[in-house]
Amino acid sequence: MTDHLFSTDAESITWRGGGETLVVQAWGADSVRVRAAHGAGVIDTDWALLPPEAGAHEKVRVAVDGSVATLTNGELRVVATARDYFDGQSGYQRFACRLEFYGADGRLLFAEEDAGGALKLRARDYSAQDGGTYATTLALVADPTEKLYGMGQYQQDILDIKGCTFELAHRNSQVSVPFVLSSAGYGFLWHNPAVGRATFASNRTEWVAESTRQLDYWVTAGSTPAQITAAYADATGHAPMMPEHGLGFWQCKLRYWNQEQLLEVAREHKRRGLPMDVIVADFFHWPHMGDYRFEEEFWPDPAAMVAELKDLGIELMVSVWPQVSHSSENYARMAREGWLALSNRGVDVQMAFEGPSQFVDVTNPAARDFLWETCRANYARHGIRLFWLDEAEPEFAFYDYAAYRYHLGQVREVGNIYPQLFARTFHDGLMADGDGAPVALVRAAWAGSQRYGALVWSGDIHSSFASMARQITAGIHMGVAGIPWFTTDIGGFGGGRTDDPAFHELLVRWFQFGTFLPVMRLHGDRGPAERVRAADGSHRRDSGAANELWSFGEEVFAILSRYTHLRERLRDYTRSVMGAAHTDGQPVMRALFHEFPGDPAAWDVADQFLFGPDLLVAPVLEAGARSRPVYLPAGADWTDLHTGEVHHGGQRIEVDAPIEVIPVFARAGALPDLVGSL
Repeated sequence: MTDHLFSTDAESITWRGGGETLVVQAWGADSVRVRAAHGAGVIDTDWALLPPEAGAHEKVRVAVDGSVATLTNGELRVVATARDYFDGQSGYQRFACRLEFYGADGRLLFAEEDAGGALKLRARDYSAQDGGTYATTLALVADPTEKLYGMGQYQQDILDIKGCTFELAHRNSQVSVPFVLSSAGYGFLWHNPAVGRATFASNRTEWVAESTRQLDYWVTAGSTPAQITAAYADATGHAPMMPEHGLGFWQCKLRYWNQEQLLEVAREHKRRGLPMDVIVADFFHWPHMGDYRFEEEFWPDPAAMVAELKDLGIELMVSVWPQVSHSSENYARMAREGWLALSNRGVDVQMAFEGPSQFVDVTNPAARDFLWETCRANYARHGIRLFWLDEAEPEFAFYDYAAYRYHLGQVREVGNIYPQLFARTFHDGLMADGDGAPVALVRAAWAGSQRYGALVWSGDIHSSFASMARQITAGIHMGVAGIPWFTTDIGGFGGGRTDDPAFHELLVRWFQFGTFLPVMRLHGDRGPAERVRAADGSHRRDSGAANELWSFGEEVFAILSRYTHLRERLRDYTRSVMGAAHTDGQPVMRALFHEFPGDPAAWDVADQFLFGPDLLVAPVLEAGARSRPVYLPAGADWTDLHTGEVHHGGQRIEVDAPIEVIPVFARAGALPDLVGSL
């Protein structure tokens, strides 16, 4: 249907005015997608959003009443108000259309900024850029008292991010996933991979893209956080079911530098009766970056190594970096074919760690095919099916995003999708080879990465209690942002020494915390370093000090080994929680408000989390602490897994936490076999 202000169909509203096109379209149950473009029609991009499922729009209703059009989709109602008016200052006719978003109870969730009278504000602003793109700003007004969560990982210990501003870009240990959940009952996805900024001020919310073709965002409404996260998973994809080897303990260090060293660690684990699901061969097991193969001198028989590990019940994961050294055997072909990221000016060097290199351009399908086929020939054929996709931001030597371009466009326009497509490269390759449950350990992610089996870890973080505390909020926000598989380097990546008693305490506390993360993985660059040389005396990348459970003394070993066995006892529970992530889109690591939205205090607890629905985890976050306060959410009774004591919810208690104990509480009646295990 068309009138002089709106065009409509059964699922959408379109408005045009002053060269702008605005489309509001039902996109999944209780959800809409909004696109707007200046000087052209909107375009169909599939950065993260999937086509809505059949039957998802049975509750959609579209109506037009003069200058007002309304789209109602289940619990969400969008009102578009058009205005044609004469602008006296310009001397000609002007056109505007403002959007408002309401929940099922008629409450205003948020709205586009209005013009402000003489201020002449524009909620959707476009500033023309070279190359036919625009710098765009979307300005919204929302309840100043709402609480907000999500956006990925920004290395801060803030839980409620209302009042915060975020760079929309990836860096080492910064993961930008632009989805936010509001306590007011909505979720908002900025469906745009451009570098930019998001600001959640009390007087205005702003989403900024430095270079883009259109504004594009998705909104859902729901009465609970669980309902909102489920709708978001339906819209952007569900994580696969975590395979069995993702449920136990993973052993890693920087770095096992030869085959026999790695195998001996695995053998010693089994000799000591310690569980291990995965062991990792870290970076520079290759001759040159971009060769994507083992260096024969140090790894003479990968097939035999993989076979022995499998006999021990252990999977091998190998590190793959997206850098291609100018000395790599693959460089000339990849450069010739246009499979590498390019500099906009000057020399094509984007990083110089262990020599100058460029990044594989995974936005190019042909480059993805070559990368997978090379890794398939050199790794997968030996039985390796787990890949560690490091440097996935990618980590430019300087984060000068305007300096580089990809096959899909300038990095300023499309750069944030890089880690999603890096994970997709290996997911699609493994799936084509018949592996139905790919897992890739990735240092960055974007919306939709979860559907490609992305297990995100928090990057090269420092070994400190303050850093450990930030991983709690990081994991919570990543789960809200739709990435349920999250982990950290237990002990932190850099700054810890094997021979330092202060680090031993930190490692114990972090290991206890890591036992209840979605994936439990020990890693780090421990000091003092070990120098590595080839047989001819030439340099190879250093290895860190030993990082095995027994590397820190018998007292530490007794505690760490106990928690690896505890992780095994959790296997059935962990599997069920991973099942909820897969089928229902629920986070594995959850804020307290996710399960207890009716408890106002639960929305503000930043130093605790829920592992699934039934385990409340309160890590010890201060050196020397042997107790800590714990908030128990209202709506359940809670059993202390150390003492067996039952407490009513809705109160804060002081809990003993000797060095061997992390405070963990089970929702009363859940997991009775774990009582007394801590």
